[in-house]
Amino acid sequence: MNGDEAAAVTAGRAETEGAKAAVAPGRATRDLLRRAGELRSAAAALVADRDSAVRDVREALRPLVDELVGRGLDGIPVARLKDVTEGRLRLGALEQAGYRSVRHVRDATAYDLRRVPGVGAHTAAQALAAAGQIARAVEESVAVRIDIGRRDDPATTALVVALARLVAAGPDIGPAAALARRLDGELSGLLPRARPAAGRLRLLVTRPSRRAGAREAAARIGAVLDEAAAGSVRLRLAQASADLLRAPGSRDEAWLDFEVRSADYYGLLAEIAGQAPDREAAEGFLPSGIAERVRDQPLDDTHRRVSLRGYQSFGARFALVQRRVILGDEMGLGKTVQAIAAMAHLAAGDGTHFLVVCPASVLVNWVRETESRSALRVFPVHGTDRADHAAEWAGRGGVAVTTFDGLRTLDAHVPAAPAPAMLVVDEAHFVKNPEARRTRAVAAWTERAERVLFLTGTPMENRVEEFRSLVRLLRPDLLPQVGPGDAAAGSRAFRRAVAPAYLRRNQDDVLTELPELVRVDEWEDFSASDAEAYREAVESGNFMAMRRAGFARPEGSAKLERLLELVEEARQNGLKAVVFSYFRDVLATVRTALSEAGSPAVLGPVSGDVAAASRQRLVDDFTAAAGHAVLLGQIQAGGVGLNLQAASVVILCEPQLKPTTENQAVARAHRMGQVRGVQVHRLLNTGGVDERLLTLLDRKNRLFDAYARRSDLAESAPEAVDVSEQSLARRIVEEEQARLAAG
Repeated sequence: MNGDEAAAVTAGRAETEGAKAAVAPGRATRDLLRRAGELRSAAAALVADRDSAVRDVREALRPLVDELVGRGLDGIPVARLKDVTEGRLRLGALEQAGYRSVRHVRDATAYDLRRVPGVGAHTAAQALAAAGQIARAVEESVAVRIDIGRRDDPATTALVVALARLVAAGPDIGPAAALARRLDGELSGLLPRARPAAGRLRLLVTRPSRRAGAREAAARIGAVLDEAAAGSVRLRLAQASADLLRAPGSRDEAWLDFEVRSADYYGLLAEIAGQAPDREAAEGFLPSGIAERVRDQPLDDTHRRVSLRGYQSFGARFALVQRRVILGDEMGLGKTVQAIAAMAHLAAGDGTHFLVVCPASVLVNWVRETESRSALRVFPVHGTDRADHAAEWAGRGGVAVTTFDGLRTLDAHVPAAPAPAMLVVDEAHFVKNPEARRTRAVAAWTERAERVLFLTGTPMENRVEEFRSLVRLLRPDLLPQVGPGDAAAGSRAFRRAVAPAYLRRNQDDVLTELPELVRVDEWEDFSASDAEAYREAVESGNFMAMRRAGFARPEGSAKLERLLELVEEARQNGLKAVVFSYFRDVLATVRTALSEAGSPAVLGPVSGDVAAASRQRLVDDFTAAAGHAVLLGQIQAGGVGLNLQAASVVILCEPQLKPTTENQAVARAHRMGQVRGVQVHRLLNTGGVDERLLTLLDRKNRLFDAYARRSDLAESAPEAVDVSEQSLARRIVEEEQARLAAG
C-alpha cells in the first residue's frame, strides 16, 4: 500500500468516528466539515482528471471524423443541396463554376461563392447553410474505425494513445468517476449550508431558519461520510486517480495494447463519441412495451469487472426482466459476457447458486471468462475432480460450469443441490431434439431454475419447428400462440409471438468497428485425377466421398494447390490463417502438404476428440505465435465456442450442409476484438457437388433470415419447409448420377 492509499484508509476510519457528532457544534463538527471538504476535493480532482482524458480523446477524434465527413460529402453532388431547400436554391451558376460536390460548397466561404457570376449574398448564404445541414447529417452517420494498417498516421495514433490512458485505468474508472461526480455535486451544496454549525457562537448569531438548515446539512454530511467509510470510497477514489494519472506508454505500446484489447478501446470510443447503434436495432426490434420494461431494469455492477456496450447491458437486463429467454445474438457480440452480467446482478441480491451448461469444447473458456470478468466463484464440474467441485459449489455457492453430459450426473454428485438463481445453456441449439437425453436433462433443470437463459446464434438450422422446441422448454405458455400454422403463415407473425422470449441483434446493426469481411469463392476446375475420384464416388453413391473428392488425390488436387497458394500469400504478409474442413482426412492431407511446402507453425487439428483444455491450448499457442501461423480445425469443433481473432485469413475446404456452420466458423475470426480485415476463401470445384450444394442451401439461408435473424418486425417470408441433411444428400447423389450417366 502506498502513502496516498494509507492516508485514504486512515481518513476513512476517522469518518465514521466523527460522523456521529455531526449535529453538535464545535470541534467535532469542524473536523467533520474538514474531512468532507477533503473528500469533495478528491472527488472533484477525479472528475476533472477523467474529463480531461475524455476531452483528449474527443480532440484526437475530431480530425478523423472530419476526414470521414469530407469523404462522404465528396460523394454527394452539389445538386442535392436543392433537396434541403425544397428546390428553392438555384445552383446552375455554382455547377458551371466547377462546384461539383457538397464538400466543395461546404469548404468555401460566403465571399468565395459571391465571386461566382449570378450568385448573390442570399444564394451564397442558403448554399452554405444547406451544405452545413448535410454535413451534420453525414457526421451523425459516420463511425471512426481504427485501422491497424495506419500506425504511421499521426491522427490515428493520437486517438489510440488518448484512448490508451482510459483503457489502462480499467473498467472501474467509469463507475468511480460517476460516484465522484455525485459526491462532488452533493457536498458542494451541503458544505456552505453546514458551515454555521462549525461553532457555537456562529450558530447562535445565525437566523433560526438557517440554523435549522445548518444542522440538517451537517447531519446529512455525517451520513454521506458514514456511507463513504462503509464503501471504502476514499480508497476507491485514490486508486482511480492513481490509475488515471498513470503516464501513457509509447506510441508502439499503445498500438500493441490496442491489438490485444481492441474491444475495450472501441467500447470507450462508442461511449465518448456517441457512436451508439440505432436503438431499435440494439434492442432487437422488440415490441415497445417489452423494451420499455427492460430499459427500466437496473443492472448492478458490484460483482462485475467489465464494462458493457449498450446493447450488451440491454441483453442482460432482458434476461432479468423476462426471466426465461433465448439470447440469439449473432456470433461475436458477447453473449457470454451478457450472461455473466446477469448472474453478477443476481449475486448482488439474493442469488447464490448459478449453473452454466455448455459443450466440452468451451468449458475452459467459460471458466476463464467468468473468473476474469466477474468476482463470482467458479467451479468446473468436469473431469476427475467434478464430484468435489460439485459438492463445493452446492455448499458455498457460485457458478458451476458443466457439460451436457455432466449435467445428467450432477444430481448424483449433489443430490440436494439448490435450485439455481439462473441456469445458462450455451449453444442451446444442441437441445432442439426433445427426445435426446441431454434435452431431457436440460428440461429437468429448467423446471428447477428461477431464471433460464439460452444462448445460441443459430436457434434454427433446418426448420422452424426446431426453434419452437427451444421455446417449448422455456415458455410453454407461448406455444398456443406459436403453432405450426403461425410459422407457415409468415415470419413476422412468428417473431411477434416469440418476442417475449427471444432477443437477437446482428453484427451489422450494433458493431460499427468491425473491419472489412471479404468473401471469395475460389472456383477450381477438376483436374484429371480430381474428376476420376469424383466419378468413382458418384458411381458408388457415396455422398461424403463426393464432398471430399477434391482432396482425395493430393498429387493432382486443384483445391490443394490453391490452398497452398493462399497460405503462402498469408505467410508473405505475416498473417495468421485458419483452415476448416468437415473431414479429418482432408485436414491430414492439408497438414502433410503444408509440411512438405515448408510452412512453419502448423497447429492442430482442433477436432472432436481433442480435450477441451487441449483445444484451448492450441488456440492460445496460435494466438501467441509471432507472425504467420496456420491452425487446422474440424469445422464442427473449431467453429463452436473458440475465439480466433488472431486469424485474418479463413479457408473453407468445402461448402457445408448447414449455412450456419460456415457462418459460425467465420464469426470465430470476424468478431468483436478483431482489428484486421478478414478474408474468407471457400474452395469450390465446378461441375460437381459443390455447385449443387450452394444452390440448394441458398433456400436454407433465406429461411433463417426470415424467421430468426431479427427478433420482430421484418417482412414476411416463405413458409417453413424442412430441408434435412439426409434428404439433401440423397437428392444431390441422384442428380449427379443422372448427370454423369447422361454425359
